[in-house]
Formats: sequence, C-alpha cells, structure tokens
Amino acid sequence: MRLRTRKLVGTILLLGFLIAYSWAAVAVGAGRIALAPPLAQFAYFLTAGLLWVPPAGFLIRWMQRPD
Repeated sequence: MRLRTRKLVGTILLLGFLIAYSWAAVAVGAGRIALAPPLAQFAYFLTAGLLWVPPAGFLIRWMQRPD
C-alpha cells in the first residue's frame, strides 16, 4: 500500500476509533462513574483520557511507515 493511501485509510480509522472511544468513555463516565467518590472519578477520567494514546500511536506509526 502506498504512503498516501495508508494515510487516508489511517486517518479514517483514527477518526472512527476516536469517535467510538469518546462515546464509550462518556457513556461509562455519565452512567456508573457519576455516583462514585471523587477520587474514583478522577482515576477513571485520567485513565480514560490517556487510554486512547497507545492505539492512536500505533496507527500513526503504521501510517508513517515508508513505502
């Protein structure tokens, strides 16, 4: 696959992943975590806020791989 095509596919996948991930994180945060103690809420939102980084990093690394 050429670099240009890989970037297009990767961008579409990354946007889809981020949209789905953010919806899931918000759904869990609004449902179960809303009633949790403040420290548990902080831990959840810190974890959920950083958990998307490794998959996005792998996808970006794949997109930048030379031909």
